[in-house]
Amino acid sequence: MLACRLPAETGVPLARWSCPELATELAARGITGPVSASTVRRWLRGDALKPWQYQSWICITDPEFRPKAERVLDLYARTWQGRPLGDDEYVTSADEKTSIQACCRCYPILAPGQARAMPVNHTYHRGGALAYLAAYGVHRAKVFGRCEPRTGIDPFMNLVAQVMAQEPYASAKRVFWVVDNGSSHRGKAAADRLAAAFPNAVLVHTPVHASWVNQVEIFFSVVQSKVASPNDFTDLNEVENRLRAFEDRYNAAAQPFQWKFTNCDLDDLLARLDRHTADHQQEPSAAAAARSTPEGFTTQTT
Repeated sequence: MLACRLPAETGVPLARWSCPELATELAARGITGPVSASTVRRWLRGDALKPWQYQSWICITDPEFRPKAERVLDLYARTWQGRPLGDDEYVTSADEKTSIQACCRCYPILAPGQARAMPVNHTYHRGGALAYLAAYGVHRAKVFGRCEPRTGIDPFMNLVAQVMAQEPYASAKRVFWVVDNGSSHRGKAAADRLAAAFPNAVLVHTPVHASWVNQVEIFFSVVQSKVASPNDFTDLNEVENRLRAFEDRYNAAAQPFQWKFTNCDLDDLLARLDRHTADHQQEPSAAAAARSTPEGFTTQTT
């Protein structure tokens, strides 16, 4: 079927098919007589085909995906190296939310009204941007945040120092820091740097391109929807003040996230990824390399 082939493979200079384009091409090739786009859509609907949509996916060659993800999931279940965590051991998820802008709107945002959404004018001038760093206590639902002009090793270590100076972390037996592979805390050098500064701190990396494993990303999504959208601030001071006020509001009522993704789910995911890679007829070694993140193939664009 023409709809199941890429347009470029048929000599048509399109990235993907639409119903009108398919109708035109079917008639031009003499496959059918003149046909309407609605008729083509009805035909496609019968075979559950939507060639105007596409999914993005990524094949990551992290050979340690399984053990890295398993370590993080075990920590969420209060286990480390096969042993339950003690009452004086804590798990913290940390990362940076980069470039939160102060978009100074040229016209004020108005309150929503009856049958009217909140009107936000698109025109604005830039008031600068800052980075928001946060550490989320996985089992305590406690957030520690700070604003910095930019991300980097020093800003991240400032966040660690801010958390580790407070109880119960200062006197804890161990505090596990779950982080991704960003440049601020990447690799063994970052783990050694953290341990040297705070002997009871243990850096635990997620797999490469697996930000979905890091629970602080859930908190950042809350910040994006409740604090930064729509973006309307007079300056960076207002951005920082709102972020700090939201932290207080969040900490006053927050409960730990109901994390349900287990190691069994991880095994199922990896099996699906292997099948997905095989279906795309990649090189033989890619079946193991496809042990990647679910975010790699769930983004759908219409």
